[in-house]
Amino acid sequence: MAVAERLKCSLRHSWTSSGRQESVAEHSWRLALLAALVSDAFPGLDRERLLLLCLFHDIGEAFTGDIPAFEKTAAHEAAEQSAVETWLASLPDGVRPWLSDLWREFEAQESREARLAKALDKMETLIQHNEASIDTWLPVEYELNFTYGQAQTDGDPYLSALRAAVNQVTREKIEQAQRD
Repeated sequence: MAVAERLKCSLRHSWTSSGRQESVAEHSWRLALLAALVSDAFPGLDRERLLLLCLFHDIGEAFTGDIPAFEKTAAHEAAEQSAVETWLASLPDGVRPWLSDLWREFEAQESREARLAKALDKMETLIQHNEASIDTWLPVEYELNFTYGQAQTDGDPYLSALRAAVNQVTREKIEQAQRD
């Protein structure tokens, strides 16, 4: 639980609509809520597994902090992987196997649930980005908001429609900022 508490203290690159930085824990919670709300659109999905993947997907950031996607390198990913694997190895037998499986499943993107969790993770990030003041956006993010997570949403009608809706909000936000 102490490791999980670190996610409350780890701030993301994202900002909230109230003007403060979002924590990793807040992102993971809202991702799980988003997954719960849309899971009926994906028949045959294991909802409980999906929710666990969403809640656990960023546990590595308890060790490394949040590194924005446009700054993350292979070295960052390797450090996170090593830290999580070391932590998982320290867990009791009753917890270690299923949490290790969950972590590997998400990282390998080997199930429908893991792929949906990853796609929704990208979409939640963009939704939050759109809710923040455009003053918090870096120049690279104007284009990135239209391309981030594209590979995870392409090919699925529901996710493509969600992405189109998010893109529309992004367009409107940028246009409004240009008018102002």
